Formats: sequence, structure tokens, C-alpha cells
Amino acid sequence: MSYCEKSYPTEPTAPTVTTTQIPGPASTKAIENLGKVFDARPCYFVADYEKSIGNYIVDLDGNTFLDLYAQIASIALGYNNPDLIKAAKSPEMIRALVERPAIGNFPGKDLEGILKQLLKFAPKGQDHIWSGLSGADANELAFKAAFMYYRSKQRGYNTEFSTQENESVMDNVSPGSPSLAVLSFKKAFHGRLFASGSVTCSKPIHKLDFPSFHWPHAEYPYYQYPLDKHTAENKKEDDRCLQIVEKLITSWEVPVAALIIEPVQSEGGDNHASAYFLQKLREITLKHNVVYIIDEVQTGVGATGKFWCHEYANITPPPDLVTFSKKFQSAGYWFHDPQFIPNKAYRQFNTWCGDPARMIIAGAIGQEIVDNKLVDQVQRVGKYLIDELAKVSEKYPQYLQRLRGKGTFIAWDLPTGEQRDLFLKKLKLNGCNVGGCSDKSVRLRPTLTFEEKHVDIFIAAVNKTLKDF
Repeated sequence: MSYCEKSYPTEPTAPTVTTTQIPGPASTKAIENLGKVFDARPCYFVADYEKSIGNYIVDLDGNTFLDLYAQIASIALGYNNPDLIKAAKSPEMIRALVERPAIGNFPGKDLEGILKQLLKFAPKGQDHIWSGLSGADANELAFKAAFMYYRSKQRGYNTEFSTQENESVMDNVSPGSPSLAVLSFKKAFHGRLFASGSVTCSKPIHKLDFPSFHWPHAEYPYYQYPLDKHTAENKKEDDRCLQIVEKLITSWEVPVAALIIEPVQSEGGDNHASAYFLQKLREITLKHNVVYIIDEVQTGVGATGKFWCHEYANITPPPDLVTFSKKFQSAGYWFHDPQFIPNKAYRQFNTWCGDPARMIIAGAIGQEIVDNKLVDQVQRVGKYLIDELAKVSEKYPQYLQRLRGKGTFIAWDLPTGEQRDLFLKKLKLNGCNVGGCSDKSVRLRPTLTFEEKHVDIFIAAVNKTLKDF
């Protein structure tokens, strides 16, 4: 019995769309009403989550879509998962929701167990965790940890702060407030807050009108596909980008304390970094005493066919910090060097220090993935999916360009952004909810419970859409 048969016995056998446009009339009216109290302009449609099940999302008009977007890549197991509902009804969850403890000061007696459950799923080489509230928050917290670690290495971990440091930081000047930088990559997306906005470089709309740090952006490799036919060219591209990274580190106007990279630039167009590139970055960061941060907010928790995407690269020694969120329904960063714990209390701190309710769900998600070997399923289904898409690309090469992916974390390009947007609109009318990224890319982000039967439905919808395109 498959996971879906076991967990979602009432999951639909096919999508159904009864309206002639999306959003339909009921969703349109609901969006209009919502817009009176909330910015509803980005809404695709209004969902009925009580009726959504497994890999299908239902809207207010009764349209039932096969969902390959999964709440912007943040649903791991599908809608109304019975094991997550069970976790949500547990006594630990009731305490976490009702009391919402300030766990930095008043941790509950069950917090240690909650964290140990999460650490079972940590990336290879990582054995500590710090929790946050969102992907952007996780990255901002990681930057704080990196800066404090970097300065403690210069000062000495147990060295007291000088009078000058304590006084100058109150005026936001050096030495208490040092000039340091985080290096990121063009087309990167790491969040929409202030420090995370400064390392985000995907679309102007993400960061217009708010102040940013003057931090460097290196070039991320842009590969030719299929990879096995362009080995030499892609190796040359890796080396070109690595030279840029090292030059920026050694020549930037202020010291580069940290480097952050996505193993796959998700919002930026599903640009993949090779194992060679990620390992060479580790060597460069070690050489120049730069903290190495891997952003696994969108790529983590199984969708690429590894629990953590950067594990494909077997980075040695392990990255310093690995941030997570989305499919874990929680957020934070993993680390292994105890000196990333600041030398004094209250330096990495806020009222809640994360959310134990979300941690409980994350632990349940991880256990479901491991117990049901869903990462193995992603590898199997992902191969089937990309092979079927390759067949479609032979029929419609102009509309499936640069097909790429790991697991079910798959993307391709259309010739223009206008064609991409039209394709997604028509695909939705054919029953599949799919998202885009960058200027002209289509990205697939199904749940880990996506099966071959779902692939067949999706491929039929793609063929129907392109036939009438």
C-alpha cells in the first residue's frame, strides 16, 4: 500500500475544474472582501482547506487542483495529513499553543525532548540547533551568529568586551558596531527583512525602498544542459565564478565575515550549484576565515532526493551553519562548533526563541519522512517525472528549455516571461496548480507524497496545455 493509499484514502483520482477562469466567481468575491482588511492582490484563489486532501487543493468554487506548488514549497506531506493532525492534538501541542512559553527564560519540561527529536534529522556533521520563526528570520539569526563568531575569533572567545566597544556600540559605530559584510550571489533569495534583503538579489520588488547594507554579490554558476553533455563548459563556469568569489572576499571594502549560498537558487530560477562548486567554496571560506552558511530554506527536507540538498556535495568539513524552514514548518539553523553559541547570554535571544508548537510539527514531519522512506520515493518519482518531461520537451522543445532538477525539485524555462505566465494560467485551467520563478522559469514543488499516478496526470495536463498553446 502506498503512502497516499494509507494516509489519503479519499484523495481524488483526478483534478476537476468547473469554472472558466481562475479565480472563479466565489474566490473572486472572497478576495474582494479580504482586500478590505488585508492586501489580497497576490492571491491566486481562496482555498478551502477543510476539503483539500493529500496532493489536491480545493478552492471556494469547488475546483480541485493537483498541487505541484504546495504553499510555495512549504508542504512536505500533503493536506490534512492524519499523523500531523494527531501531533497537533497532543498534550505537548496544547501546552505549546496555549502557554506559548518564552523558552529562552522559561523552557518547558518537554523542550529537551522536542529538540532531540528535531536533531534526529539534522544534516550530516551538525549536532546543535537554534530556532527561529521563518526562513528570513533563520538567515538573519545565522548572520548574527556568524558576526559574533567572527569577532570572537579576533578578540578571543572568553575575552571581555572593552569599554570602548561597549560605549561605541550605543552610537552604532566601530569598534562595538564593526563594518563587516556577508557575501551572497546574484539572483539569490534569502528573505525580505533587512539583512536578508541585503543578500537577496532576485527581483527588485523584494527590496525596493528600504535601506540595505553595501554587501557583495558574486556570480552564481549558470550551466548548460543536459549536464552530462557539457562537463567541460560547466567546469569552466564553476571556476570562473569561484575566482569572482575569492576576488570579492580579498578586495571588498570591509572584511567579509560570512558567505551564504542556496544549493539551488529557487526564487532566482532554479539555478543549481555543482558538488565541485560547493566544496571549493568550503575551501575558500576556510582559507579566508569566512563563515560558510548554506541556505536550505526551500531545498531542505527531502524534495531534492536528499533530506538536505547540500549533502549531494559531501562538503568537507561540514558547513558552519545550515538554515531551514518551509517544509519543516519550523525555522532556525543547524551548527556544530560550540563557539557559535555566543560567549554571553542574551546575545542571541528574543522573547520566544522560536516556537515549540512548530518544532513539534517539524519533528512529526521528519519522523513520517523517515518511517515511510519518502526521500527514496522522491528519488524514484523524480526520475520518472523528469524522464516524462524530457519526452514532452522532444515534442515541444521551444517550451521546455534547460530542463533541470534533483528529485521532484524540477524546473524548466520558456522563451519569455509572458509565455511562462500564460502557460501557468492555462495549466491551472487544466487542473494543475504550478508556480514560476525568476523571469521565465516554471518550478515544480510537489509534496514528498507525490506518486507516479500524479506524474501521469500532470504530464497529460502539460501536453494538453501545450497542444493548445
